[in-house]
Amino acid sequence: MLTCGLLGRKLGHSYSPAIHRMLGEAMGDPYEYELYEKEPGEVEDFLRRGEWDGLNVTIPYKKTAASLCDELSERAKKLGSVNTVVKRRRADGRAILYGDNTDYAGFLALVAKAVAESRVSIFGSKCLVLGSGGAGVTVRQVLEDLGAAKAIVISRQGPETYRNLNRHVDADFIVNATPVGMFPGNGESPLDLRAFSCPSAVFDLIYNPSRTALLMQAEKLGIPAYGGLTMLAAQAKAAAELFTEKSVPDGTIERIVRAIEGSQRSVALIGMPGCGKSSIGRLLAERTGRPFFDADEEIAQRAGKSIPHIFAEDGEGSFRCLETQVLSDLGKLSGAVIATGGGCVTRPENYDLLHQNSLIVWLRRELEALPKDGRPISQLVDINIIYENRKVLYEAFADAAIDNDSTPESCVSRLLRLLEQPGERDGRV
Repeated sequence: MLTCGLLGRKLGHSYSPAIHRMLGEAMGDPYEYELYEKEPGEVEDFLRRGEWDGLNVTIPYKKTAASLCDELSERAKKLGSVNTVVKRRRADGRAILYGDNTDYAGFLALVAKAVAESRVSIFGSKCLVLGSGGAGVTVRQVLEDLGAAKAIVISRQGPETYRNLNRHVDADFIVNATPVGMFPGNGESPLDLRAFSCPSAVFDLIYNPSRTALLMQAEKLGIPAYGGLTMLAAQAKAAAELFTEKSVPDGTIERIVRAIEGSQRSVALIGMPGCGKSSIGRLLAERTGRPFFDADEEIAQRAGKSIPHIFAEDGEGSFRCLETQVLSDLGKLSGAVIATGGGCVTRPENYDLLHQNSLIVWLRRELEALPKDGRPISQLVDINIIYENRKVLYEAFADAAIDNDSTPESCVSRLLRLLEQPGERDGRV
């Protein structure tokens, strides 16, 4: 069996092993796929003497890999960037390192998705590429090959930097090829899209979180937004074909993207206090093998006292600030089940914290069935008034709504059906 893997500096949350497992299964030719974290001083020795047959290469070693390969594909020569390396033998039996650039095929597939879904065209357009590293160089080449009139690389130094973005407010497409906003730096963005007149689409090569701050701002502004998971799967397909010298069946990329989205998408339950978020969430986590987190329990643990005591001693404002801190951490997680507090929707900033990685589900229950014990606001304010104030907020936050009106098992079954559906907003089950 071939031994393959991913070479990089920090790889703790890579989806590549799961993707390559599915690719091997699709070809009927499984191969091992490991993560190889190496410091800069270790890279050359690992490439030349490591026990592997094929490698993907990621930040920050794509240009280093290109310089160490014995042979390069024509595309890799042109780009000076390698993200796939395989061991080959020449006619004389000597082993060599052969480098190629499958990021080209990956980004091309991502653009094709945008063209199909949003009916945009790169031809004749002005494009901004954020980042001058290996990924940025590749993106620029794809855009130029597709007929972009201008593909301008923005970097921290050089003639085109973030300090003079005002020259490019007329950009048609913006591509983030930097790690800004990538886990665990969630919430950061390389620029403010409000500075641009009317972009046709925004691309972010980051795939964790599934929606970066840049993509969420694009959504709010009504700009078509595309994350990096399709590119990751498409470049992996091209790499797998180099590893095995076999073809991956058509349609595999789409199936892999759906599978990864389904497994890595968290479920965040919102709703009135006492609607069953914690009990339903725990049962859903048990049924799916996902980790479960109760935001109120996390808040109490951090504060060192119960929720009623926080309200009584520190006030609701202090509680809400701590709640946002907890949701900031929980919202970064992938593939989890999160039960939120009933009032988390009263702070708009909490939406992005949950939306970045989660399917947000409003769990609804008849008001007369809601318990009040241990719930400070429910004890102080009429439950009908609370609901009327929050109903519009739950609707604004939710991707879907489910009624908790029968057994917990029935409710969880409906949640499971929802998870199997594509990530469309505003569904109702």
